[in-house]
Amino acid sequence: MSRDKGLGPEDSLPEHPEDLWEEFEATEPEVEPDEIASATADLDDQTDGVGSGHEHLTLADVQASLTARWPETRIDPSLDRIIAVLDAVGNPQGGYPVIQVAGTNGKTSTARMIDALLSRIGLRTGRFTSPHLQSITERISLDGLPISDDRFVQAYVDIEPYVDLVDKAQLAAGGVRLSTFEVLTAMAYAAFADAPIEIGVIEVGLGGRWDATNVADAQIAVVTPIGIDHTEYLGDTLTAIAGEKAGIIKDAATVIIGAQAAEAMKVLLQRAVAVDATVARYGSEFAVLSRRVAVGGQRIDIQGLGGVYEDIFLPLHGPHQAENAAVALAAVEAFFGAGRDRKLDLTAVQDGFAAVASPGRLERIGTAPLVLIDAAHNPHGAQALAAALADEFAFSRLIGVLAVMADKDVTGILSALNDTFDEVVVTTNSSPRSMPVADLVEKAVAVFGEERVHSADNMAAALNLATELTRGGAPTDDRIGPGVGVVVTGSVVSAGDARSLAGREPQ
Repeated sequence: MSRDKGLGPEDSLPEHPEDLWEEFEATEPEVEPDEIASATADLDDQTDGVGSGHEHLTLADVQASLTARWPETRIDPSLDRIIAVLDAVGNPQGGYPVIQVAGTNGKTSTARMIDALLSRIGLRTGRFTSPHLQSITERISLDGLPISDDRFVQAYVDIEPYVDLVDKAQLAAGGVRLSTFEVLTAMAYAAFADAPIEIGVIEVGLGGRWDATNVADAQIAVVTPIGIDHTEYLGDTLTAIAGEKAGIIKDAATVIIGAQAAEAMKVLLQRAVAVDATVARYGSEFAVLSRRVAVGGQRIDIQGLGGVYEDIFLPLHGPHQAENAAVALAAVEAFFGAGRDRKLDLTAVQDGFAAVASPGRLERIGTAPLVLIDAAHNPHGAQALAAALADEFAFSRLIGVLAVMADKDVTGILSALNDTFDEVVVTTNSSPRSMPVADLVEKAVAVFGEERVHSADNMAAALNLATELTRGGAPTDDRIGPGVGVVVTGSVVSAGDARSLAGREPQ
Protein backbone atom coordinates (compact mmCIF):
# COMPACT_ATOMS: atom_id res chain seq x y z
CA MET A 1 0.00 0.00 0.00
CA SER A 2 1.41 3.35 -0.97
CA ARG A 3 1.37 6.23 1.45
CA ASP A 4 1.93 9.94 0.99
CA LYS A 5 5.06 10.78 2.94
CA GLY A 6 4.58 14.54 3.07
CA LEU A 7 7.69 16.60 2.40
CA GLY A 8 10.96 14.74 2.06
CA PRO A 9 14.46 15.91 3.01
CA GLU A 10 15.16 17.13 -0.51
CA ASP A 11 12.09 19.38 -0.57
CA SER A 12 12.24 23.03 0.34
CA LEU A 13 9.42 24.80 2.10
CA PRO A 14 7.44 27.22 -0.09
CA GLU A 15 7.65 30.93 0.43
CA HIS A 16 3.90 31.18 0.96
CA PRO A 17 2.56 28.96 3.78
CA GLU A 18 -0.73 28.23 2.03
CA ASP A 19 1.26 26.57 -0.77
CA LEU A 20 2.63 24.04 1.70
CA TRP A 21 -0.80 22.81 2.70
CA GLU A 22 -2.03 22.78 -0.87
CA GLU A 23 0.88 20.45 -1.66
CA PHE A 24 -0.16 18.09 1.13
CA GLU A 25 -3.80 18.13 0.02
CA ALA A 26 -2.88 17.48 -3.59
CA THR A 27 -1.56 14.05 -2.60
CA GLU A 28 -4.81 12.82 -1.00
CA PRO A 29 -5.94 9.41 -2.25
CA GLU A 30 -8.93 9.49 -4.56
CA VAL A 31 -12.03 8.20 -2.80
CA GLU A 32 -15.66 7.82 -3.72
CA PRO A 33 -17.68 8.70 -0.61
CA ASP A 34 -20.91 8.60 -2.62
CA GLU A 35 -20.58 4.85 -2.88
CA ILE A 36 -20.58 4.59 0.89
CA ALA A 37 -23.38 7.12 1.31
CA SER A 38 -25.67 5.27 -1.09
CA ALA A 39 -25.20 2.03 0.82
CA THR A 40 -26.00 3.65 4.17
CA ALA A 41 -28.85 5.95 3.14
CA ASP A 42 -31.50 3.54 4.45
CA LEU A 43 -29.79 2.73 7.76
CA ASP A 44 -32.81 3.70 9.85
CA ASP A 45 -34.93 1.05 8.18
CA GLN A 46 -32.24 -1.61 8.42
CA THR A 47 -31.36 -1.12 12.08
CA ASP A 48 -34.74 -1.25 13.81
CA GLY A 49 -34.30 -3.18 17.03
CA VAL A 50 -30.61 -2.49 17.38
CA GLY A 51 -29.20 -4.32 20.41
CA SER A 52 -31.38 -7.41 20.18
CA GLY A 53 -29.33 -10.56 20.38
CA HIS A 54 -26.50 -8.79 22.20
CA GLU A 55 -27.79 -9.15 25.75
CA HIS A 56 -25.04 -11.57 26.77
CA LEU A 57 -22.16 -9.96 24.88
CA THR A 58 -19.09 -9.60 27.11
CA LEU A 59 -16.10 -7.26 27.06
CA ALA A 60 -13.97 -10.18 25.86
CA ASP A 61 -16.39 -10.75 22.97
CA VAL A 62 -16.18 -7.10 21.94
CA GLN A 63 -12.41 -7.01 22.23
CA ALA A 64 -12.13 -10.15 20.09
CA SER A 65 -14.34 -8.56 17.44
CA LEU A 66 -12.26 -5.38 17.47
CA THR A 67 -8.90 -7.11 17.29
CA ALA A 68 -10.08 -9.21 14.34
CA ARG A 69 -9.98 -5.98 12.32
CA TRP A 70 -6.95 -4.19 10.95
CA PRO A 71 -4.61 -3.45 13.86
CA GLU A 72 -3.87 0.09 14.93
CA THR A 73 -0.39 -0.15 13.45
CA ARG A 74 -1.86 -0.53 9.94
CA ILE A 75 -3.85 2.24 8.29
CA ASP A 76 -5.48 3.04 4.98
CA PRO A 77 -5.34 6.85 4.71
CA SER A 78 -8.93 7.98 4.33
CA LEU A 79 -11.53 9.61 6.54
CA ASP A 80 -14.45 8.35 4.45
CA ARG A 81 -15.13 5.24 6.52
CA ILE A 82 -15.28 7.02 9.87
CA ILE A 83 -17.29 9.88 8.33
CA ALA A 84 -19.84 7.40 6.95
CA VAL A 85 -20.33 5.70 10.32
CA LEU A 86 -20.61 8.95 12.25
CA ASP A 87 -22.99 10.39 9.65
CA ALA A 88 -25.20 7.35 10.16
CA VAL A 89 -25.36 7.82 13.93
CA GLY A 90 -26.00 11.56 13.76
CA ASN A 91 -22.47 13.00 13.96
CA PRO A 92 -22.12 12.85 17.74
CA GLN A 93 -18.67 14.46 17.57
CA GLY A 94 -20.37 17.75 16.70
CA GLY A 95 -22.40 17.83 19.89
CA TYR A 96 -19.68 19.19 22.17
CA PRO A 97 -16.49 21.28 21.90
CA VAL A 98 -13.24 19.38 21.43
CA ILE A 99 -9.62 19.88 22.43
CA GLN A 100 -7.50 17.64 20.19
CA VAL A 101 -3.96 16.55 21.10
CA ALA A 102 -1.35 15.39 18.56
CA GLY A 103 2.42 14.94 18.74
CA THR A 104 4.97 12.15 19.08
CA ASN A 105 5.48 11.99 22.85
CA GLY A 106 3.55 13.34 25.82
CA LYS A 107 0.10 13.18 24.21
CA THR A 108 -1.54 10.97 26.81
CA SER A 109 -0.06 12.76 29.82
CA THR A 110 -1.02 16.14 28.37
CA ALA A 111 -4.56 14.94 27.61
CA ARG A 112 -4.91 13.64 31.17
CA MET A 113 -3.74 16.98 32.56
CA ILE A 114 -6.20 18.89 30.39
CA ASP A 115 -8.96 16.55 31.54
CA ALA A 116 -8.05 17.01 35.22
CA LEU A 117 -8.04 20.82 34.93
CA LEU A 118 -11.36 20.96 33.10
CA SER A 119 -12.94 18.57 35.61
CA ARG A 120 -11.73 20.64 38.56
CA ILE A 121 -13.12 23.79 36.96
CA GLY A 122 -16.49 22.05 36.81
CA LEU A 123 -17.05 20.65 33.32
CA ARG A 124 -18.14 17.10 32.55
CA THR A 125 -15.40 15.64 30.40
CA GLY A 126 -14.92 12.80 27.97
CA ARG A 127 -11.37 11.68 27.20
CA PHE A 128 -10.23 9.40 24.37
CA THR A 129 -6.63 8.18 24.53
CA SER A 130 -4.56 5.36 23.06
CA PRO A 131 -3.08 2.87 23.41
CA HIS A 132 -4.23 1.40 26.70
CA LEU A 133 -1.96 -0.01 29.38
CA GLN A 134 -4.08 -2.83 30.78
CA SER A 135 -7.74 -2.68 29.77
CA ILE A 136 -9.25 -1.47 26.53
CA THR A 137 -11.88 0.40 28.56
CA GLU A 138 -9.15 2.91 29.50
CA ARG A 139 -9.48 4.35 25.99
CA ILE A 140 -12.85 5.96 26.74
CA SER A 141 -13.08 7.91 30.00
CA LEU A 142 -15.88 9.96 31.53
CA ASP A 143 -15.08 12.47 34.25
CA GLY A 144 -11.51 11.19 34.41
CA LEU A 145 -12.32 7.48 34.87
CA PRO A 146 -12.51 4.61 32.37
CA ILE A 147 -16.05 3.65 31.44
CA SER A 148 -17.39 0.41 32.87
CA ASP A 149 -17.18 -2.88 31.01
CA ASP A 150 -20.96 -2.81 30.49
CA ARG A 151 -20.92 0.70 29.13
CA PHE A 152 -18.07 -0.16 26.77
CA VAL A 153 -20.01 -3.16 25.46
CA GLN A 154 -23.13 -1.01 25.01
CA ALA A 155 -21.15 1.59 23.06
CA TYR A 156 -20.07 -1.17 20.69
CA VAL A 157 -23.58 -2.62 20.39
CA ASP A 158 -24.99 0.83 19.59
CA ILE A 159 -22.77 1.39 16.55
CA GLU A 160 -22.10 -2.17 15.36
CA PRO A 161 -24.97 -2.30 12.82
CA TYR A 162 -23.77 0.90 11.18
CA VAL A 163 -20.18 -0.32 11.16
CA ASP A 164 -21.32 -3.53 9.48
CA LEU A 165 -23.11 -1.65 6.70
CA VAL A 166 -20.18 0.66 6.04
CA ASP A 167 -17.87 -2.37 5.98
CA LYS A 168 -20.07 -4.00 3.34
CA ALA A 169 -20.20 -0.83 1.25
CA GLN A 170 -16.42 -0.46 1.46
CA LEU A 171 -15.76 -4.05 0.42
CA ALA A 172 -18.24 -3.78 -2.44
CA ALA A 173 -16.38 -0.72 -3.69
CA GLY A 174 -13.01 -2.49 -3.48
CA GLY A 175 -12.01 -0.85 -0.20
CA VAL A 176 -11.30 -2.15 3.28
CA ARG A 177 -13.32 -2.56 6.47
CA LEU A 178 -13.05 -0.07 9.30
CA SER A 179 -9.93 -0.60 11.39
CA THR A 180 -9.89 -1.33 15.11
CA PHE A 181 -9.00 2.29 15.82
CA GLU A 182 -11.75 3.68 13.60
CA VAL A 183 -14.40 1.64 15.40
CA LEU A 184 -13.03 2.66 18.80
CA THR A 185 -13.11 6.31 17.72
CA ALA A 186 -16.74 6.04 16.64
CA MET A 187 -17.59 4.33 19.94
CA ALA A 188 -15.94 7.12 21.91
CA TYR A 189 -17.63 9.97 20.07
CA ALA A 190 -21.03 8.27 20.40
CA ALA A 191 -20.52 7.40 24.08
CA PHE A 192 -19.56 10.99 24.85
CA ALA A 193 -22.71 12.33 23.18
CA ASP A 194 -24.82 9.79 25.04
CA ALA A 195 -23.31 10.67 28.47
CA PRO A 196 -23.60 13.64 27.68
CA ILE A 197 -20.31 15.48 28.15
CA GLU A 198 -19.57 19.20 28.03
CA ILE A 199 -16.14 18.92 26.41
CA GLY A 200 -14.11 16.18 24.74
CA VAL A 201 -10.35 15.78 25.14
CA ILE A 202 -9.28 13.71 22.15
CA GLU A 203 -5.82 12.23 21.63
CA VAL A 204 -4.79 11.52 18.06
CA GLY A 205 -3.89 7.90 17.39
CA LEU A 206 -1.30 8.26 14.63
CA GLY A 207 -0.27 11.33 12.69
CA GLY A 208 -3.06 13.85 12.43
CA ARG A 209 -4.69 14.72 9.14
CA TRP A 210 -5.76 11.14 8.29
CA ASP A 211 -6.34 10.05 11.87
CA ALA A 212 -9.92 8.92 12.55
CA THR A 213 -10.22 11.39 15.43
CA ASN A 214 -9.72 14.28 13.01
CA VAL A 215 -13.37 14.28 11.93
CA ALA A 216 -14.04 16.47 14.97
CA ASP A 217 -13.87 20.21 14.45
CA ALA A 218 -11.49 20.94 17.31
CA GLN A 219 -11.16 24.63 17.94
CA ILE A 220 -8.26 24.04 20.31
CA ALA A 221 -5.44 22.02 18.72
CA VAL A 222 -2.49 20.92 20.85
CA VAL A 223 0.78 19.67 19.37
CA THR A 224 3.22 18.12 21.84
CA PRO A 225 6.91 17.65 20.90
CA ILE A 226 7.40 15.95 17.54
CA GLY A 227 10.07 13.28 17.02
CA ILE A 228 10.81 10.49 14.57
CA ASP A 229 8.33 7.62 14.86
CA HIS A 230 5.95 5.64 12.61
CA THR A 231 8.12 6.54 9.63
CA GLU A 232 6.41 3.99 7.39
CA TYR A 233 3.26 6.12 7.47
CA LEU A 234 4.35 9.63 8.44
CA GLY A 235 7.66 10.05 6.63
CA ASP A 236 11.21 9.87 7.88
CA THR A 237 11.93 13.57 8.49
CA LEU A 238 10.62 15.98 11.11
CA THR A 239 9.31 18.17 8.29
CA ALA A 240 7.21 15.36 6.84
CA ILE A 241 5.95 14.18 10.23
CA ALA A 242 5.06 17.73 11.30
CA GLY A 243 3.13 18.15 8.06
CA GLU A 244 0.95 15.17 8.98
CA LYS A 245 0.40 16.30 12.56
CA ALA A 246 -0.39 19.86 11.46
CA GLY A 247 -3.55 18.44 9.90
CA ILE A 248 -5.41 18.84 13.20
CA ILE A 249 -5.12 22.64 12.98
CA LYS A 250 -8.51 23.80 11.68
CA ASP A 251 -9.72 27.09 10.25
CA ALA A 252 -9.64 29.91 12.79
CA ALA A 253 -8.67 27.52 15.60
CA THR A 254 -6.20 28.16 18.40
CA VAL A 255 -3.09 25.98 18.33
CA ILE A 256 -0.99 25.36 21.43
CA ILE A 257 2.48 24.22 20.37
CA GLY A 258 4.87 22.42 22.71
CA ALA A 259 8.66 22.67 22.43
CA GLN A 260 9.69 21.76 18.88
CA ALA A 261 12.75 21.43 16.70
CA ALA A 262 13.03 24.35 14.28
CA GLU A 263 12.02 22.38 11.19
CA ALA A 264 8.88 21.02 12.85
CA MET A 265 7.93 24.44 14.25
CA LYS A 266 8.23 26.01 10.79
CA VAL A 267 5.72 23.60 9.29
CA LEU A 268 3.26 24.01 12.17
CA LEU A 269 3.43 27.80 11.96
CA GLN A 270 2.94 27.77 8.21
CA ARG A 271 -0.15 25.64 8.58
CA ALA A 272 -1.46 27.99 11.29
CA VAL A 273 -0.96 31.03 9.06
CA ALA A 274 -2.62 29.27 6.12
CA VAL A 275 -5.83 28.62 8.08
CA ASP A 276 -5.76 31.84 10.12
CA ALA A 277 -5.22 30.01 13.42
CA THR A 278 -4.14 31.76 16.61
CA VAL A 279 -0.78 30.46 17.87
CA ALA A 280 0.68 30.07 21.35
CA ARG A 281 4.15 28.50 21.62
CA TYR A 282 6.05 26.97 24.51
CA GLY A 283 8.97 29.25 25.35
CA SER A 284 7.26 32.31 23.87
CA GLU A 285 3.66 32.83 24.96
CA PHE A 286 3.85 30.32 27.86
CA ALA A 287 6.58 28.39 29.66
CA VAL A 288 7.76 26.68 32.83
CA LEU A 289 9.41 29.40 34.92
CA SER A 290 10.85 27.13 37.60
CA ARG A 291 10.64 23.57 38.87
CA ARG A 292 11.71 21.93 42.09
CA VAL A 293 11.87 18.21 42.85
CA ALA A 294 9.34 17.30 45.55
CA VAL A 295 8.29 14.13 47.30
CA GLY A 296 6.10 12.23 44.83
CA GLY A 297 6.66 14.63 41.96
CA GLN A 298 7.67 18.24 41.51
CA ARG A 299 6.60 21.81 42.22
CA ILE A 300 6.46 24.18 39.29
CA ASP A 301 5.70 27.80 38.44
CA ILE A 302 4.14 28.34 35.03
CA GLN A 303 3.87 31.44 32.88
CA GLY A 304 0.46 30.93 31.34
CA LEU A 305 -1.36 32.89 28.66
CA GLY A 306 -3.06 35.01 31.31
CA GLY A 307 -0.34 35.36 33.92
CA VAL A 308 1.86 33.44 36.33
CA TYR A 309 0.58 30.39 38.22
CA GLU A 310 2.82 29.64 41.20
CA ASP A 311 3.49 26.70 43.51
CA ILE A 312 1.77 23.99 41.49
CA PHE A 313 2.35 20.47 42.74
CA LEU A 314 2.52 17.97 39.86
CA PRO A 315 2.61 14.31 40.96
CA LEU A 316 4.64 13.29 37.91
CA HIS A 317 8.38 13.17 37.40
CA GLY A 318 10.70 14.80 34.90
CA PRO A 319 11.23 18.13 33.14
CA HIS A 320 9.19 16.81 30.19
CA GLN A 321 6.14 16.45 32.43
CA ALA A 322 6.55 20.02 33.66
CA GLU A 323 6.53 21.15 30.02
CA ASN A 324 3.47 18.99 29.35
CA ALA A 325 1.78 20.73 32.27
CA ALA A 326 2.49 24.15 30.76
CA VAL A 327 1.04 23.00 27.43
CA ALA A 328 -2.06 21.61 29.15
CA LEU A 329 -2.63 24.80 31.12
CA ALA A 330 -2.30 26.94 28.00
CA ALA A 331 -4.84 24.74 26.20
CA VAL A 332 -7.38 25.14 29.00
CA GLU A 333 -6.71 28.88 29.21
CA ALA A 334 -7.30 29.15 25.46
CA PHE A 335 -10.55 27.21 25.75
CA PHE A 336 -11.87 29.63 28.36
CA GLY A 337 -10.48 32.69 26.55
CA ALA A 338 -7.93 33.50 29.22
CA GLY A 339 -5.14 35.90 28.31
CA ARG A 340 -3.98 39.48 28.68
CA ASP A 341 -3.93 39.30 32.48
CA ARG A 342 -7.15 37.25 32.62
CA LYS A 343 -6.17 34.16 34.56
CA LEU A 344 -7.91 30.98 35.58
CA ASP A 345 -8.57 30.52 39.29
CA LEU A 346 -5.22 29.57 40.87
CA THR A 347 -6.75 27.21 43.43
CA ALA A 348 -8.62 25.32 40.73
CA VAL A 349 -5.43 25.00 38.69
CA GLN A 350 -3.46 23.80 41.71
CA ASP A 351 -6.14 21.29 42.66
CA GLY A 352 -6.47 20.06 39.09
CA PHE A 353 -2.77 19.38 38.66
CA ALA A 354 -2.51 17.78 42.11
CA ALA A 355 -5.17 15.25 41.03
CA VAL A 356 -3.38 14.25 37.80
CA ALA A 357 -2.52 10.61 37.30
CA SER A 358 -0.71 9.27 34.26
CA PRO A 359 -0.23 5.53 34.76
CA GLY A 360 2.85 4.03 33.18
CA ARG A 361 4.74 7.31 33.11
CA LEU A 362 7.58 6.88 35.63
CA GLU A 363 5.01 5.29 37.92
CA ARG A 364 6.12 3.48 41.07
CA ILE A 365 4.67 -0.04 41.34
CA GLY A 366 6.97 -1.57 43.96
CA THR A 367 9.40 -0.93 46.78
CA ALA A 368 12.48 -2.78 48.12
CA PRO A 369 13.68 -2.49 45.46
CA LEU A 370 11.97 0.56 44.04
CA VAL A 371 10.28 -0.53 40.79
CA LEU A 372 9.25 2.10 38.25
CA ILE A 373 7.50 1.63 34.91
CA ASP A 374 7.64 3.96 31.95
CA ALA A 375 5.97 3.69 28.56
CA ALA A 376 8.87 5.18 26.55
CA HIS A 377 8.74 3.45 23.15
CA ASN A 378 10.93 5.53 20.85
CA PRO A 379 14.31 7.26 21.15
CA HIS A 380 12.74 10.64 21.97
CA GLY A 381 10.77 9.13 24.83
CA ALA A 382 13.76 7.13 26.05
CA GLN A 383 15.86 10.30 26.16
CA ALA A 384 13.17 12.00 28.27
CA LEU A 385 13.11 8.98 30.60
CA ALA A 386 16.89 9.05 30.99
CA ALA A 387 16.83 12.78 31.79
CA ALA A 388 14.07 12.36 34.36
CA LEU A 389 15.84 9.50 36.12
CA ALA A 390 19.08 11.50 36.28
CA ASP A 391 17.30 14.65 37.44
CA GLU A 392 15.01 13.31 40.14
CA PHE A 393 16.45 10.03 41.42
CA ALA A 394 19.77 9.12 43.02
CA PHE A 395 20.25 5.45 42.28
CA SER A 396 23.40 3.68 43.37
CA ARG A 397 22.42 0.72 41.19
CA LEU A 398 19.70 0.65 38.52
CA ILE A 399 18.54 -2.35 36.49
CA GLY A 400 16.51 -1.94 33.30
CA VAL A 401 13.88 -4.41 32.14
CA LEU A 402 13.34 -3.94 28.42
CA ALA A 403 10.75 -5.36 26.03
CA VAL A 404 10.42 -3.47 22.76
CA MET A 405 8.24 -3.74 19.65
CA ALA A 406 10.10 -5.18 16.68
CA ASP A 407 8.99 -2.37 14.36
CA LYS A 408 10.50 0.39 16.51
CA ASP A 409 13.95 1.99 16.42
CA VAL A 410 15.24 -0.50 18.97
CA THR A 411 18.88 0.50 18.73
CA GLY A 412 17.91 4.16 19.20
CA ILE A 413 15.94 3.31 22.33
CA LEU A 414 18.76 1.21 23.78
CA SER A 415 21.39 3.83 22.99
CA ALA A 416 19.36 6.53 24.75
CA LEU A 417 19.37 4.39 27.92
CA ASN A 418 22.97 3.16 27.76
CA ASP A 419 24.26 5.52 30.43
CA THR A 420 21.18 5.07 32.63
CA PHE A 421 21.25 1.36 33.51
CA ASP A 422 24.02 -0.59 35.20
CA GLU A 423 22.63 -3.80 33.70
CA VAL A 424 19.58 -4.75 31.65
CA VAL A 425 17.26 -7.74 31.45
CA VAL A 426 15.68 -8.10 28.02
CA THR A 427 12.44 -10.00 27.54
CA THR A 428 9.18 -9.97 25.58
CA ASN A 429 5.84 -8.44 26.41
CA SER A 430 2.33 -9.71 25.71
CA SER A 431 2.08 -8.14 22.25
CA PRO A 432 2.63 -10.29 19.14
CA ARG A 433 4.71 -7.37 17.83
CA SER A 434 7.24 -7.75 20.64
CA MET A 435 10.78 -8.38 19.44
CA PRO A 436 11.90 -11.97 20.15
CA VAL A 437 14.28 -12.26 23.09
CA ALA A 438 17.18 -13.61 21.01
CA ASP A 439 16.96 -10.67 18.58
CA LEU A 440 16.73 -8.13 21.40
CA VAL A 441 19.70 -9.72 23.18
CA GLU A 442 21.78 -9.26 20.03
CA LYS A 443 20.87 -5.59 19.74
CA ALA A 444 21.34 -4.97 23.47
CA VAL A 445 24.79 -6.57 23.51
CA ALA A 446 25.85 -4.30 20.66
CA VAL A 447 24.94 -1.26 22.79
CA PHE A 448 25.52 -2.29 26.43
CA GLY A 449 28.18 -4.96 26.03
CA GLU A 450 27.74 -8.65 26.76
CA GLU A 451 28.58 -8.44 30.46
CA ARG A 452 25.69 -6.02 31.14
CA VAL A 453 22.95 -7.93 29.30
CA HIS A 454 20.74 -10.68 30.72
CA SER A 455 17.58 -12.27 29.34
CA ALA A 456 14.33 -13.82 30.54
CA ASP A 457 11.52 -15.58 28.71
CA ASN A 458 8.71 -13.37 30.01
CA MET A 459 8.00 -10.25 32.03
CA ALA A 460 7.43 -12.04 35.35
CA ALA A 461 10.74 -13.87 35.06
CA ALA A 462 12.48 -10.66 33.99
CA LEU A 463 11.24 -8.80 37.06
CA ASN A 464 12.43 -11.61 39.33
CA LEU A 465 15.85 -11.62 37.70
CA ALA A 466 16.10 -7.84 37.88
CA THR A 467 15.35 -7.98 41.61
CA GLU A 468 18.14 -10.51 42.06
CA LEU A 469 20.49 -8.24 40.14
CA THR A 470 19.74 -5.33 42.48
CA ARG A 471 21.22 -7.54 45.21
CA GLY A 472 24.40 -7.87 43.24
CA GLY A 473 23.29 -11.14 41.67
CA ALA A 474 23.11 -13.08 44.95
CA PRO A 475 19.52 -14.43 45.17
CA THR A 476 20.11 -15.88 48.66
CA ASP A 477 20.99 -12.47 50.06
CA ASP A 478 17.75 -10.72 51.07
CA ARG A 479 19.45 -7.40 51.68
CA ILE A 480 18.80 -4.65 49.16
CA GLY A 481 20.99 -1.63 49.53
CA PRO A 482 19.81 2.00 49.49
CA GLY A 483 19.27 3.68 46.17
CA VAL A 484 18.77 0.53 44.09
CA GLY A 485 15.95 0.18 41.64
CA VAL A 486 14.36 -1.42 38.60
CA VAL A 487 12.82 0.40 35.62
CA VAL A 488 10.56 -1.43 33.18
CA THR A 489 10.34 0.31 29.82
CA GLY A 490 10.49 0.01 26.03
CA SER A 491 6.79 -0.08 25.24
CA VAL A 492 3.35 0.88 26.53
CA VAL A 493 2.56 -2.85 26.58
CA SER A 494 5.68 -3.57 28.65
CA ALA A 495 4.63 -0.98 31.23
CA GLY A 496 1.09 -2.37 31.23
CA ASP A 497 2.27 -5.95 31.70
CA ALA A 498 4.40 -4.98 34.69
CA ARG A 499 1.55 -2.92 36.12
CA SER A 500 -0.79 -5.91 35.92
CA LEU A 501 1.78 -8.18 37.56
CA ALA A 502 1.96 -5.68 40.42
CA GLY A 503 -1.81 -5.97 40.90
CA ARG A 504 -2.62 -2.40 39.91
CA GLU A 505 -6.12 -1.67 38.64
CA PRO A 506 -6.65 0.06 35.27
CA GLN A 507 -6.89 3.83 35.68
